[in-house]
Amino acid sequence: MYDRFGEAGLSESGGMGGGMDPQDLFSQLFGGGGGGFFGGGGGGRPRGPRKGKDLPHRVKVTLEELYTGKVTKLALQKHVLCSKCDGRGGKEGSVKSCQGCNGQGIKVILRQLGPMVQQMQQTCTDCQGTGEQIPAKDRCKQCNGKKIIQERQVLEARIEIGMTDGQQIVFKEAADQAPNTIPGDVIIIVDEQPHPRFKRRKNDLITDIHIDLLTALGGGKVNIEHVGKHFLSIDIPQGEVVKNGAIKVLRGQGMPSYRHHEMGDLFINIHVDFPDEIPIDKIPLLEQALPPRKKPSAITNEEEVEDVHMEDISEREAHQGRSQANGAGAGQMEEDDEDEAGGGPGVQCAQA
Repeated sequence: MYDRFGEAGLSESGGMGGGMDPQDLFSQLFGGGGGGFFGGGGGGRPRGPRKGKDLPHRVKVTLEELYTGKVTKLALQKHVLCSKCDGRGGKEGSVKSCQGCNGQGIKVILRQLGPMVQQMQQTCTDCQGTGEQIPAKDRCKQCNGKKIIQERQVLEARIEIGMTDGQQIVFKEAADQAPNTIPGDVIIIVDEQPHPRFKRRKNDLITDIHIDLLTALGGGKVNIEHVGKHFLSIDIPQGEVVKNGAIKVLRGQGMPSYRHHEMGDLFINIHVDFPDEIPIDKIPLLEQALPPRKKPSAITNEEEVEDVHMEDISEREAHQGRSQANGAGAGQMEEDDEDEAGGGPGVQCAQA
């Protein structure tokens, strides 16, 4: 256009107020058939209904509920097509294509910037971007011409046995409705909550139990409350010594798998609780029951032996030891000692 008519040609047809349709001008500037810019010509593919947005929703579920399964109800406030006007917005035949934007919902503005032409799009103010106009007297009284209304819907989501965290339940096309739009999906996402006693690893469960020293050495029974709301009774036979930190497994006592319901395993971390003290007169009985003490290392030179007394560490020293065990620098305690010697504040150690 600029090459053929110069600046006068651009000024006469620039903007929406000129005598030339913006689509025709765009076609002359960049080629293509009439209406090709909007997909209506020039070999473009015809447009079908667009897909609406999906609606995700997380549902908190306990480990017990994933073990037994449950049904949860979800109330939604969603948009649906107006039933009175069948989603037209007005009386049949009253809905007209907007003349200001040719039913596109947007207007194209061409602005000259020196020798260049800038193309801009803006929402049509005549139809507010809908591409249609409905006379006020013909608008639907129920939706006021908006074509949609709000409705409450209750969905029942079945949490299947053995489902896992993040697993999805999809309700196809159950999200908001809109004219010329395929509704999106309502997606229920399983949000497995942490359990106070069990950890889940796929279909296996992991738990910690504490047993007393006598049970660890002399046998006994231990009961575990399972996530399936039943108890497991474990028999520790006499003569079998259970060491602190031992890991045992109960086959087939884990979580059921999804759909097939094949049972995983239950792994048990055993912690042996030692007594704070033992009566001195009972020690001979221990000496009879337990293996003999190991002899101390041989001393080659009696003159180089120093008798020392072992004490409990303070709480502060315990914190420092835990910090170093968790990866703190080897010079942590040395730095604390230097601070104390200089009168400065001690280094604050985080508790594990």
